[in-house]
Amino acid sequence: MRTDLLDDPVDGLDEALAAVDAFDDALVAGLLRPQPAQTDGLAALADALAGTPLASLVAEAADKTAAGAAGEDHFVALAAARTALMGSVHDALTARVADVTGRPAAEETAPPAEGDEPAANVLAAARAWLCDLARTGWQGLDHELVGGAAPVVSAMLRDPALRRQATLLDGFSAELAASCPGATLVRIPVRRWADLWSRALLLTLPGAARTAARSTATGRLLPLGVDVQEHATAVQAQVHAVFEPADGAPPRLVRAAVSAPKPDTVVGAGLWQLLRPRMSLLTAVSEGRAMELDAMPVTAGGDLVWDDERARAGEPADPFATARVALATATDPVTAPLDRHPVRIAVPVLLEGYAAEREDDGSVTFTVAGRRLAVDTDRVPAAGPLTPEAIAASGACLGLLRWDSGRFLLQPLAVETTVRKKTVAVHAGAWAGGTTDKAGARAEKAATDAVAVLRERAGRLLRS
Repeated sequence: MRTDLLDDPVDGLDEALAAVDAFDDALVAGLLRPQPAQTDGLAALADALAGTPLASLVAEAADKTAAGAAGEDHFVALAAARTALMGSVHDALTARVADVTGRPAAEETAPPAEGDEPAANVLAAARAWLCDLARTGWQGLDHELVGGAAPVVSAMLRDPALRRQATLLDGFSAELAASCPGATLVRIPVRRWADLWSRALLLTLPGAARTAARSTATGRLLPLGVDVQEHATAVQAQVHAVFEPADGAPPRLVRAAVSAPKPDTVVGAGLWQLLRPRMSLLTAVSEGRAMELDAMPVTAGGDLVWDDERARAGEPADPFATARVALATATDPVTAPLDRHPVRIAVPVLLEGYAAEREDDGSVTFTVAGRRLAVDTDRVPAAGPLTPEAIAASGACLGLLRWDSGRFLLQPLAVETTVRKKTVAVHAGAWAGGTTDKAGARAEKAATDAVAVLRERAGRLLRS
């Protein structure tokens, strides 16, 4: 890895983010009657798109919005402009990561799949609510406005083709509801809410929700590690892996994810009880095994649409051995257009020969070839044996290279450390398929009891 490149400035990055921030600040007070500072933010967004195919459309939208006469089409144009800018930031950072890793990128081949359009009236209702949200702004939030999303979400959930939009809208509106009234907010997550608003608005457009045509994957899947993402009411485990096609084509990086709803009382190792029955791959990860795939559906973006019927456990496969042998030559997946955002950058890398240091505040940094790389220990899940202490004592780290708050970070998935003069690997997903570890077993038992009580109560409610 060329870690020295991680600190080098990226041309145009600061200017693009400054334009995004200016527009995001304009959304805080709302765009119904923009003040001079807000019109400056709209102008900054339009100027950043000058010379692009969106230039005239965005300039018109900015002028109409500044005059307080914006319609739905104008808000959609502003959301598209902001998304395009964040996409350019994503592309620049991804290109820098490619220089760092030296891995080739896959070619974009699959066009959007054809299919029936979801109910246009439901999407129009969602678009209208999102436009009202932009007019009101985050400081003007109240329960009446936010509650307007509830019937839209309910209508969307009835249509499987709208499940993606419904989930986004439901989570966004719930977050806004928890922050009402907006006038009393001390701190507003300005960029996050603007991200969610612009993405939700673009997903209401015809054709935006179409997924790329899928192909199939037959060959050997070699897991690298598990990234656990937890919310109060949901949990997801995403397995990053190297796929070796049976036809001898070059290996490529893929992902396989499983999600489940959860009560907020189930935390830590108990999460695996909710996820484990849904995907056999988690057991293979825990046991350190490869999996043999037979015509497993896979998107152009490298996401396996997991089906247990199309996979079987294979031979033992050590993730560190996989990383040392196959990771350097595996092609990176293509990112779907609407997914081009810096927060989506999560690139598997292997680091060795670094000096780990634990700071006074508990954070960990790696010094590689004289350059310091921050380690994101906050993302290490409590649902596994990997700890900041193990990371600080490690000599090799398999993780995800991310970008956050203006810098690159490393999220560890597994580390190699020395215990009693022996090299031992510690994995974040070691308990995914079950564990005999005392701490993990206690957490699983506590979760089992909690889930049993909740199921019994739910059954009682349904019977009554």
